[in-house]
Amino acid sequence: MQEVHPFARFVAILGRGKTKQRHLTLEESREAMSMILRGEALPEQIGAFLMLLRLKEEAPEEIAGFTLGTRDLFQLPPKLPRVDLDWSSYAGKRIQLPWFLLSALTLADAGVRVFMHGTDGHTPGRVYTKAALQALGFPIAGSLNEAASQLAARNFAYTPLEVLSPKLRELIDLRPVFGLRSPVHSFSRMLNPFQAPVMLQGIFHRGFMDVHAGAAQLLKQPRLAVFRGEGGEIERRPNKPTLVWTTKGAAAPKAETWPALLDDPHQPADSRMKLDELLLVWRGESDNSYAVASITGTLAIALKTMGRADTIAAAETLARQMWADRNRDFLPVKGAADVPVSDRRSA
Repeated sequence: MQEVHPFARFVAILGRGKTKQRHLTLEESREAMSMILRGEALPEQIGAFLMLLRLKEEAPEEIAGFTLGTRDLFQLPPKLPRVDLDWSSYAGKRIQLPWFLLSALTLADAGVRVFMHGTDGHTPGRVYTKAALQALGFPIAGSLNEAASQLAARNFAYTPLEVLSPKLRELIDLRPVFGLRSPVHSFSRMLNPFQAPVMLQGIFHRGFMDVHAGAAQLLKQPRLAVFRGEGGEIERRPNKPTLVWTTKGAAAPKAETWPALLDDPHQPADSRMKLDELLLVWRGESDNSYAVASITGTLAIALKTMGRADTIAAAETLARQMWADRNRDFLPVKGAADVPVSDRRSA
């Protein structure tokens, strides 16, 4: 008789039916993800595992466990660089340019060390962070050692998911095969490889706020903010009130509603999606009120999460001042460029 595969028990826990099915514990989740990343699970098992999780919907214990299982296998530099803020970017933009990049770069220009990580190409018709940064002249880190050097040089670095974990990138690329996103899209945002004390999370579906906040508590993340961002990125929608959940270590989440910054509740769509506008806004050569409100509004959430402002009003005042004081020559390039939009097929 053939022996039961070691990974089969994790599939069985999720697939026993409504009465016997349960969430994986944090340690079970950690072990399961470690086995997947070490190549110890069969492709059939991985597919069943991810889709059973998707059907059940992930629990905070599972997101935290998957995160820890991935962190266990990172190839980190001997000495971790100082990072103030971990910024994930996994969704891509299709309606507006990635204005959050200018929020992050304003922080870097002001001396805050920002590590950004993400992925691209999994959904067609979107502008992704990697391509936008390359067009702006920023190098893409090919290793965590390179990222550490870039952080030291410019207070900013971006590393693609395929560098952090090639297997996770492979799993995210299964979206057109499944026809659905998988839990990898959720927990990859939590990886924080350099152990930054502050993490920001942007989500698309409001129901995941408690999942990310709960996972942050289990991970004892010193500070985290999660909110429904434009397109699922860490970008405040200035034309709508924004509900932000914050956590500090294992303490219970705190929810605050940040007010709309623009009177018109309609969100404009950018039909051009070209970096010339991104660059012009940074230089102060374009009067794009939506962009500036998005940039400073996102920046304000970051500043309050970092503890640099005690109230929403103070954070917004500080954000506007930082934006006004930015170094207009901080971006590496001077010319305009088109933003490549993904044309890869996805269901």
